[in-house]
Amino acid sequence: MNRIPLILSIILATCLAQPALSQDAAGFSNTVRILSFNIYHGATMKGDYDLDLIAGVIKAADADLVALQEVDFMTRRARGYDLATELGWRAKMAPLFGRAMTYDGGEYGEGILSRYSFIASRNISLPFTGKNEPRAALMVTTVLPAGDTIIFIGTHFDHTTNEADRVLQAKSINELLVGALYPVILAGDLNAEPGSTPIEILEELWGCAYDRSMPASTFPSDSPAKKIDYVMYYPRDRWKVISTDVICDSVASDHCAHFVVLELLSAPVSRNASDPLGR
Repeated sequence: MNRIPLILSIILATCLAQPALSQDAAGFSNTVRILSFNIYHGATMKGDYDLDLIAGVIKAADADLVALQEVDFMTRRARGYDLATELGWRAKMAPLFGRAMTYDGGEYGEGILSRYSFIASRNISLPFTGKNEPRAALMVTTVLPAGDTIIFIGTHFDHTTNEADRVLQAKSINELLVGALYPVILAGDLNAEPGSTPIEILEELWGCAYDRSMPASTFPSDSPAKKIDYVMYYPRDRWKVISTDVICDSVASDHCAHFVVLELLSAPVSRNASDPLGR
């Protein structure tokens, strides 16, 4: 008796009898844990540059993607630290820094920390006027464990009382969506409250992860009185908000950290594939 064909037939029958496991069924998830955190150039409210304290806030959130604002890169003010790398090392996450401007012997701008590797990155200068500080949007492309590709953007809008620059910056962020190939998450300190013109401009296209009837305040951390830190998502029909939280450590930073869990949904069949905005 030829045993080899018999063995092969048993193996084949066994394989056919087992249902194929999707990536989700194998234990992967399409939920993404997002943290936006303005780190006050690493100084803490004691001015002691206790990076372990700041990293502790990040680690406690157990985020997958972190947008950091007010990030110094080797400035004298920040004792020569590359803050994104230092915090990434402490949190065991991949770091990336994007310069908004040169400052104090180094650079100042945005940071991103990620549990996943970056397959692409881009640092975009945002419009500003006069002597206002330059601002940037740091954008990365990454692949979730379930295999879906997403874009994550971290940014920090102008902080002055006149909202003119923030309006320009909001419009510039919306322009980034033209031709977007993948679902997008935006996180950052937008220095604008719900209902303001910059936020209304963004919400023309973005979904927002907060309760409009009762927005949770994020600033200042010792007595939060207004919401200026956000997590947004695009397109609205690709994301579901699972939970939101505001994490306030009054020593680690002058801002509370804004934490959001999102679920990436399957693409609706009815979406117009010929429209780059997916409308």
